[in-house]
Amino acid sequence: MKTRNLASFVSSLAAAALVLSACGASNSSGGDGGDAEAGQSVDKDWSDCTPGAESADAADAADAADIGADDDKNITMAVFNGWDETYATVYLLKNVLEQDGYTVEVPELEAGPAYQALARGDVDFITDAWLPLTHSSYIDKVGDKMSPQGCWYDTARNTIAVNEDSPAKSIEDLKEMGDEYDNTIVGIEAGAGLTKAVKEQVIPDYGLGSYTHKISSTAAMLAALKKATDGGENIAVTLWRPHWAYDAFPVRDLEDPKKALGENEVIYNFGNNDSIEEYPYVGQILKNFVFPDEDLASLENIMFSEEHYGGENYDEAVAEWLKDNPDFADELRQGELAEK
Repeated sequence: MKTRNLASFVSSLAAAALVLSACGASNSSGGDGGDAEAGQSVDKDWSDCTPGAESADAADAADAADIGADDDKNITMAVFNGWDETYATVYLLKNVLEQDGYTVEVPELEAGPAYQALARGDVDFITDAWLPLTHSSYIDKVGDKMSPQGCWYDTARNTIAVNEDSPAKSIEDLKEMGDEYDNTIVGIEAGAGLTKAVKEQVIPDYGLGSYTHKISSTAAMLAALKKATDGGENIAVTLWRPHWAYDAFPVRDLEDPKKALGENEVIYNFGNNDSIEEYPYVGQILKNFVFPDEDLASLENIMFSEEHYGGENYDEAVAEWLKDNPDFADELRQGELAEK
């Protein structure tokens, strides 16, 4: 069993942390889910992925590794501060693994330090690697110390979203429909990559110079979205998939024919090279994990919306979701999620 020095490691990284905005990445498509051998992540082509492609019965996979369902059942799965989907996926997997006798430690780290901790073995697994673009710099630096354990989501992207019953179908439509949307796109934090993409690509590419790009915060954007949809008013906001707003509010994405916000990205699980050898059962669980928009949005809605748990009591929120989805855990263990 390896010795853990996560606390001291994180402290030493604090001054040099590589911080990446949670909701601002430009998007492209990602890669094949987890067939690379340990240490081959740097040169891997991430452009083709099928979530759940390596699904198998997790118990059988562990038996094939000749150490049963993992001799050591103490693992660490990091979450990225501020990234809703990482909390949703890690705490969901934590609940299932704890049913199977594991103890799961969940440190909260910025993305850069999380990759460094994974490479060092202070963290065993992560579930929120956006590729091929958003997290490519981390893979370039430490990818030889980790290996993909499947991808679980292949439509991650930045968007301009509107209320479901509003007239615009494409971002192109906004130019001639300014009065419908108060000539405003409601944005998020100034430092987010999404904010930069809207300012530097979307507005000039689509001729939206007459629009005000209202930069504030994610919370303020969501409050404006709730107010508009509750009041039957049209609104255009910067949003991204995955996000629980798609479950909480009647919204839809505008088409982006100019690809000003980029292509889709893929979200991968990764394990430390030693950890995937030590925990084959967990590794197979990650390869079995498939979580489409509807499921992810419903879980995130329960976890983060003010109408539910409001970003507190993650374990209780996940337990509630699993109660409403009683077949999920067994389908995950048996590698059946990809068949749904």
